[in-house]
Amino acid sequence: MTPGLFDHLEPKPSPPAGVTAASLCVLGSSSSGNCSAIVLPAGILLIDCGFSRRRTRTLLDAAGLADAPILAVVLTHLDTDHANPSFLASLPDDTPVFMHARHLGRAEREGLLHHRTEPFRDDFSPAPGVHVRSILVAHDSLGAAAFRVHFDDGRGDLGYATDLGRPTAELADHLRGVGTLALECNYCPHLELASNRPDYLKQRIMGGSGHLSNEQSARLARDIAPARRVVLLHLSRQCNTPDRAAAAHAGAPYELHIAQPGAPTPILPLGTAASLPPASVYA
Repeated sequence: MTPGLFDHLEPKPSPPAGVTAASLCVLGSSSSGNCSAIVLPAGILLIDCGFSRRRTRTLLDAAGLADAPILAVVLTHLDTDHANPSFLASLPDDTPVFMHARHLGRAEREGLLHHRTEPFRDDFSPAPGVHVRSILVAHDSLGAAAFRVHFDDGRGDLGYATDLGRPTAELADHLRGVGTLALECNYCPHLELASNRPDYLKQRIMGGSGHLSNEQSARLARDIAPARRVVLLHLSRQCNTPDRAAAAHAGAPYELHIAQPGAPTPILPLGTAASLPPASVYA
């Protein structure tokens, strides 16, 4: 067995104290690294693992989750800010790592196949009482997976969507009416165009297979109509600011949180989903 992230701890990791139902904590999110924890009574599920072993340990400690066992890792895609090779190598052999079947070839080429890699195409269950419906969205050549996570404890579904390329009717329909929506809000077009980034990178980000702008994110969130809250993910450190991202969502009928690059959000209890709103505005 390869060394585990918490092998140095005595006693062995225990479930998060006081957790009786599913919650969400975004440990950190930016182009420098992305990792979120679904907090369950039995431990945590990580969505993406884009930080090093040591940095992940620091962020879990800051969130009060350092003693929680990692039940599984679920990957949206394999870019290094979402799938850090050193972190994956540090996981115990029996910890499952779920990735989309379309990403298996890249994982094999880049040495990212874990001892217990679990491929999925649509629906899967990464832990008892947790059920995930996934779709593949247009991010670069292989796409990224967007998740709707349902919990048997009766809490509202969680929508998790980052590195989306562009908003689509299929994505909005997939996530519509979730209780909590974690959604990328990557760049301000004015800052992107004014930046010193090369033209090919600007085109990649803004051309429909990279990331969502603040305005695209806000429009998609309004269409999805989460019942309780939105957590904004993956803000560009160079081409966005929290104030600009928040302004795009101003006046929306949901609680707004903005994930930071290097500090965890509060542990956010997942709420009840509302009735579904009308069909998507996207053509």
